[in-house]
Amino acid sequence: MEEVDVEPAVTNIPAASDGKHLGFAWGPGDILVYETLYKASGSGCSFIHEVRKDEDIYSPNLRKLFNESHHIFVGLQTIREDLPSKNKKPQFVSISKNYRSVIRACMEELQQVAEVATQYGNQVSILLAIELIWNLCEVLFIDAAPAGSLLLHLLDWVRLHKADVDEKAAEVLQSESPAEHHDYWDVVVSYVLQGRLEEARQMLVKQATLHPAARKMYKLMDTLLSKMPFYNPGGTQTLTEFDVKWRHWHGEVNRCLQDNSFASNQHLEIICKIIVGDEDTLLEHKELLSTWYHFLVTRLLFSHPTVKPTELHYYAQSCMTMFLDARSVPEPLDNILLAAFEFDIHQVIKECSIALNNWWFVAHLTDLLDHCKLLQSHNLHFGSNLREFLLLEYASGLFTHHSLWQLAVDYFDNCPEFGRVYLGLQIEHIPLDTERKALKVLRICEQRQMSEQVRSICKIMAMRALRNNRLGSALSWSIRAKDAAFATLISERFLQDYCTRGTFSDLDLIDNLGPAMLLSDRLTFLGKYREFHKLYGEKRFSEAAKLLLSLMTAKIAPRSFWMTLLTDALPLLEQKEVGHRAHDNMDKKRVLSSLKTSFELLLMQLSSTSSKC
Repeated sequence: MEEVDVEPAVTNIPAASDGKHLGFAWGPGDILVYETLYKASGSGCSFIHEVRKDEDIYSPNLRKLFNESHHIFVGLQTIREDLPSKNKKPQFVSISKNYRSVIRACMEELQQVAEVATQYGNQVSILLAIELIWNLCEVLFIDAAPAGSLLLHLLDWVRLHKADVDEKAAEVLQSESPAEHHDYWDVVVSYVLQGRLEEARQMLVKQATLHPAARKMYKLMDTLLSKMPFYNPGGTQTLTEFDVKWRHWHGEVNRCLQDNSFASNQHLEIICKIIVGDEDTLLEHKELLSTWYHFLVTRLLFSHPTVKPTELHYYAQSCMTMFLDARSVPEPLDNILLAAFEFDIHQVIKECSIALNNWWFVAHLTDLLDHCKLLQSHNLHFGSNLREFLLLEYASGLFTHHSLWQLAVDYFDNCPEFGRVYLGLQIEHIPLDTERKALKVLRICEQRQMSEQVRSICKIMAMRALRNNRLGSALSWSIRAKDAAFATLISERFLQDYCTRGTFSDLDLIDNLGPAMLLSDRLTFLGKYREFHKLYGEKRFSEAAKLLLSLMTAKIAPRSFWMTLLTDALPLLEQKEVGHRAHDNMDKKRVLSSLKTSFELLLMQLSSTSSKC
């Protein structure tokens, strides 16, 4: 579907180097630069910078993101509206994961490129943020996990986006003495902060082996970590029963802390304070947590594991305030995530639209949320709903690209209110560089009964073919456009060429005009006149004479061609051949007699015209 990607040609603007004043105007995707009557001020500069509204559209490294997500988008539109919500929810979650897998695959490819080309580092950072936000929206809005399950999803979210602990752990474990490695305790604490208690226990075994005297203390910590309950959504235990069990465990950890069970080992005491939910200890490990939302999830894990979705905004706001420096201003990503924890979907979309450098993310996320019936109450004041507005903006950006424009068509098709109008306007701006591309655009318009655009494309291509003296192609396009006037013009050119050279070009096209020859009188004449030549060449003189007679009497031949018709009639009038049957002979005599009469009348008209001149 996608055309071969090529770099656009460089265009030199002489006015720039001549020191003339240039102006500009925005086009569909780029800008038009033009010379003005004003005088340039200052020293002047011969450089012109191309400005694009959506630069990411032109990044070859993001092509996979646009192509793959297009297939997912089209599949999403096929989900039946009449299905019950509970049946559609697993499909929506699966589609969301598919979108995220495309983002992650594209991000991993970019990371490899960024190792040798540093300019792609910014795109990697943006994709990381996009995947982080999408994943959280999936947990909170699409999957809509209830209390208990909610924390488990948030833990997976943090673990997925804080993977540096695994790299550090691999480095520690590959060393000669892992327990003595300088990053050993950072790895253990990081595992605990992420709720990965099984990995933390396995690491602690190495330390216990190294210090036999403190084995009892390590055994106690191992017991506390192993006994920490995690909610199982698929199990028989209710949320209330889990909460009772968790509180009992939490009380046991707190007693160990009060009894100074780990006072002689600073590292184990820190771990004990973390799993008891001590906020001061958590904040002392900001470097390992790295973000306020990691701090939020860890705090919930060890203090409020049954947190309800409606309570998240309170904890999120307090954690961000506690974690960030009082003098620091929250980054756009912080505001987006906070809006998500507050379940303010529209604020998430608004903040993302401002912060991100393209419409891909907000268009696809909004479309998915709209299918989940989460945006029904929000319409824009100028008529289109939020989903359609964002899809139209994204698709319009795609249309400025020389090959991705084909993907945009499906997005416009799924915007019921303004999609068709936008598609029509965008098609008018597609450069029809090749006949192959023109046929693609034409097929799109014909499939959607966009007759005005069909005529416009065909006229453009017909004019171009005529300028290049490709009469066959020009005639074919004019027939497709159903443009009688242009078909007449090209037919006359065919006849002029015949008069000059004595032969027809593009015989295959003329021989197979079929009903299309009825588009104009001149085209009908061209088709029938060519048919006359075929009959004459096959020595079917009687039929040829009949056809020539009809052409002479129908008055559809151009005046400039009358002499040619008279010349064609002469050999037929001189024919001596007699048919095999009497009936054939009589019929031929009548045809020849009529032909002779028409010949004389036509000759008289020509003589009269020339005498007037």
